[in-house]
Formats: sequence, C-alpha cells, structure tokens
Amino acid sequence: MYDFRPGAEASKADIYEQLVSAADALTEGESDAVANMANVAALLGDFLPDLNWAGFYRMVEGELVLGPFVGRPACIRIALGTGVCGVAAERGETQLVEDVHEFPGHIACDAETRSELVVPVIRDGSVVSVIDLDSPNLARFDEEDRAGIERLAEILAARI
Repeated sequence: MYDFRPGAEASKADIYEQLVSAADALTEGESDAVANMANVAALLGDFLPDLNWAGFYRMVEGELVLGPFVGRPACIRIALGTGVCGVAAERGETQLVEDVHEFPGHIACDAETRSELVVPVIRDGSVVSVIDLDSPNLARFDEEDRAGIERLAEILAARI
C-alpha cells in the first residue's frame, strides 16, 4: 500500500500537489462514485491539517445529500442556497469563509466549526457534488487552499 501522507517539511503547494496526485491515482479507472468520494475524503483527512470535517455532499434531485466524509456526524440534507454548501452548489462557485458566524444562513452541523471552504464539482455545466472542508480555526483556508481543492474538483468531475 502507498503512503500518501505528506512529509512534515512539505510546503502547502507540495501538499496539494501530493493530494491531487494521490486522488488521481486512486480514482483513475474506477467508475464507482461513492468509492471514489470515500477514498478522497480519507485523503483529505490525512493530508490537510486543522480540519474537523472533510467530505462530500452529492446533488440528488435538486438538493445536497450527505456523501462520504471524515469527521463528526453531519447534516444529511441541505437545500440549495442554504448555508455555505447550498450557496456554493446554487451558484456553482467556490465559497471561502473565514468566519462561518459571519456567513448569512450558516448551518451549524458542528458548533466547533469556525471556517469553511466549499468547492463545487461541476460536470457538463452542472454541479454534481461539493467538496466541503471545515476547520475549528478562524481563517484556516486561503487562496492556496482554494486553488488546490479546485484542482481536485476538476479531476473528480468525471469520476464521481
């Protein structure tokens, strides 16, 4: 088995390069979307520090439904336009939120979450899923995180 965890000396850019490479290798040629999301959720939890939740919400019949994740139990269904995930899915745009308590309509699935990054996975012009990262730290995510998770979403678009 491969050891996908980055070294302690790795820069953030190196970590995202390794994460995307590992996700690409694990999902290439696999047609089962749930299996691919499960493996990528595990990678997110292994590669990225200071998270309390990492995973997917899937677009099912016009709403987001919980998919594979690592972390505490989460909200099962999220309406489009509601919370950070629902806004990202409705707009088809990444949401990088430094302080979730300042985000109108934030859904507090885990009261410890302070910041959030949600990236839509878009296939053929439609959102099929979102990648959701939560952190107990304020302003945990930055533009480098956004770019890294957006690269991951591009790879996964045809695989989930």
